[in-house]
Amino acid sequence: MLDVCLLGTGGMMPLPYRRLTSLMLRYNGSSILIDCGEGTQVAIKEKGWSFKPIDIICFTHYHADHISGLPGLLLTMGNAERTEPLIIIGPRGIEQVVNALRVIAPELPFPIEFMELKGQTCSFRFNGFQIEAFRATHNIVCYGYNVLIPRAGKFLPEKAAENKVPMKCWSRLQKGELVEEDGILYTPDLVLGEERKGIKLTYCTDSRPTPLIAASAKDADLMICEGMYGEAEKEAKAEAYKHMTFYEAAKLARMAQPKELWLTHYSPSLVRPEEYMDRVRSIFPAAKAGKDLMSTELNFED
Repeated sequence: MLDVCLLGTGGMMPLPYRRLTSLMLRYNGSSILIDCGEGTQVAIKEKGWSFKPIDIICFTHYHADHISGLPGLLLTMGNAERTEPLIIIGPRGIEQVVNALRVIAPELPFPIEFMELKGQTCSFRFNGFQIEAFRATHNIVCYGYNVLIPRAGKFLPEKAAENKVPMKCWSRLQKGELVEEDGILYTPDLVLGEERKGIKLTYCTDSRPTPLIAASAKDADLMICEGMYGEAEKEAKAEAYKHMTFYEAAKLARMAQPKELWLTHYSPSLVRPEEYMDRVRSIFPAAKAGKDLMSTELNFED
């Protein structure tokens, strides 16, 4: 199960009812944060989640509305007596950017490990899940992210027996371990069926629509995508400033066919996003206007 909370849905500047961009995910005791705009800490507290288990922070790009909440968050994590390393992922220059922000948070009780994104796509494997980054098209270098949780094949006792795997090895092999017994190495494929469908979440903000975004979001369980503008007269502005309209995001979803689309990263001028959703749903029916603290659970299929 992957817990999902859209902490903030605002772009450019925070509003009294809308914090800046951030998404938090929880899986298997770990938390992942994507972007950390102003108000992120308050949203986490309001949601009732904890700062301490945040193991990974991913940044799409280095505009202030996506990273301005980081120094305060680092201080709060330090005050929570965290000592475990924190991984921070972002485009080229991530270490220099974060260290510059840390002028106001110079001493932390935990180390930070940096992973820099390069090229059109990058992939990182962690304990039980995978993070994929894919290049977006903004006025500075920007990436979107996939978070994937794979699911091993079903345990098949008849296959284990056919391959003469000792029963005492079954449990560990079912968990994906390699097991050596009496000088013989046993692998999980000797007891498992075909890999089953896992969980996939796609997150992309601050970009023009591109084929790579649609391809990266293909068949996602949830696609969270920028919808900077809902007003028809803002299409030229979206193109000029390298953002996306509600309808462009919906067309990407129609190509990618996720189970559901959430729009986010609204312009401060966009007061009531829901007013534009009928047209959005005419393009992609499973679309929702995201809002602060909107949450869901993504589960494996039966």
